[in-house]
Amino acid sequence: MITVAIAEDHQALIDGIHSYLEYEEDIKIVGHANDGEALLEVVKRKQPKVVLCDIRMPKIDGMAATRIIKKEYPQTNIIAFTMFDQEEAIRQMIEAGAVGYVLKNSSLQIVLEAIRLVAAGKTYYDKKIHLPTAEKNTSKSILSSREKQIMGLIARGTTSHQIAEQLFIGKSTVDTHRKNMIRKLGLSGAGELLRYALERKYDF
Repeated sequence: MITVAIAEDHQALIDGIHSYLEYEEDIKIVGHANDGEALLEVVKRKQPKVVLCDIRMPKIDGMAATRIIKKEYPQTNIIAFTMFDQEEAIRQMIEAGAVGYVLKNSSLQIVLEAIRLVAAGKTYYDKKIHLPTAEKNTSKSILSSREKQIMGLIARGTTSHQIAEQLFIGKSTVDTHRKNMIRKLGLSGAGELLRYALERKYDF
């Protein structure tokens, strides 16, 4: 029997997965959690074979929870279940100990397939994602450390004025960094810079 715990901050999604899996004779849902702290408690009590784990969760995020679980319960296999398809997010989850990665817009049949494969000691990576390579990320290599710091703040929705206050620099300096990043990355303007930052928020 494959025992499964589901960690997801949207209860409706948990309910949908539970409804889909409950009639599979080889699978038993032993617990669910809406945040990372609750997940750790479920794993401690039930020690499931597989955990379906969201990355973005309250209290303790999926990456931190994965590291803790793999350290304390190495026999538990973790599948990242998320909307994030950035290579850096994938790399971080794999480094944390996840052996599967499934996007939330994939079918529940894929979720079922992933659960069975990782329970059997194999790995499963959604066909929609690009696995990270060992090559250095191009954008990271051409941006200065200060520019990468500012890019990370842009990805979090921080304004130029707020960035200036946080980094104790002038707003005009922030604006200059923005212009330099747009030039270095071959972007057309501030809108594209914001979109670029949001798409790669786990890179910086």
